[in-house]
Amino acid sequence: MNGDRHAAVRPTLEAVAALAGVGRGTVSRVINGSPKVSDRARTAVLQAIEELGYVPNRAARTLVTRRTDTVALVVSETQQRLFDEPFFAGTIRGIGSVLAETGLQLILALAQTQEEHQRLEQYLTGQHVDGALLISLHGADPLPGRLEELGVPTVLGGRPVGLAPYSYVDMDNRGGARQAVKYLVSKGRTRIATIAGPQDMGVGVDRLAGYRDALLAAGLPEIVTYGDFSEESGMTAMRTLLAEHPDVDAVFTASDPMALGAIRVLKENGKDVPGDVAVIGFDDSPAGAHSSPALTTVHNPSEAMGRQMAHLLVSRINGERLEQPVVILDTHLVIRDSA
Repeated sequence: MNGDRHAAVRPTLEAVAALAGVGRGTVSRVINGSPKVSDRARTAVLQAIEELGYVPNRAARTLVTRRTDTVALVVSETQQRLFDEPFFAGTIRGIGSVLAETGLQLILALAQTQEEHQRLEQYLTGQHVDGALLISLHGADPLPGRLEELGVPTVLGGRPVGLAPYSYVDMDNRGGARQAVKYLVSKGRTRIATIAGPQDMGVGVDRLAGYRDALLAAGLPEIVTYGDFSEESGMTAMRTLLAEHPDVDAVFTASDPMALGAIRVLKENGKDVPGDVAVIGFDDSPAGAHSSPALTTVHNPSEAMGRQMAHLLVSRINGERLEQPVVILDTHLVIRDSA
């Protein structure tokens, strides 16, 4: 009776160790993919695992396949930014739609501080994931380079500042901004300001460059303020613009939330939008379509971006050579009532 009961019990780590003639710690190291195990011990442990049918969790299968069927999405932002800004929702929707077809699981990791990045690096390089998707990188973040060095396939969303990653997906931020400002010029606006995004991000740099391209071509002066893509920063920047440049007649903002913040401040100050000041955003978010006035904006193909990122990563995980490791998506102006 006793023997029967034990026969039905799943084999233990100890049983694997006893059969392989090694310590429990050696079995753990083999299962977790540690290099600090001799080939002889690893072979003995793998044979014992097979013979006993020991399956602790996905890690055991990973020993054979080297696959975890898990992909990490790393967002270098706060939770508030992640849930407040429409860009992230669209991108994650796109990523999810592709991964759902492949059977890969998506885990979300938020990392802002250096300590969080270091902890995350250890996790991502510890054979817990098959690959990583990184969005909203700030500055010359070393994480993508470290992941590639350590053999973790990585695809970035957005061109980072000061880095030349192997594979990334971006949109034509510069072209989109240029188109928006050219439209304001065509409407006879001559005092066109911008509320630019953070300059430690490629998206912030490129949208400001597009604004400058259009003003240079038109021979108009630059009026530049900065925000962090949030509505609050758009309000603060608009107050600064009205105080320092009361004759401003148009504002191109580097995100829809900043545009909505700017419109709020303009209304509070008795300005008509677009009569006195025209406003253009960048994102084509649902909130912009339903604002009053409805927001003229640059369509940002965030969902397509997420899909492309996921396709590239799946190809890399499968060991395929990428014909086009860098993908740039088109943007276009959506004309509504605010400009």
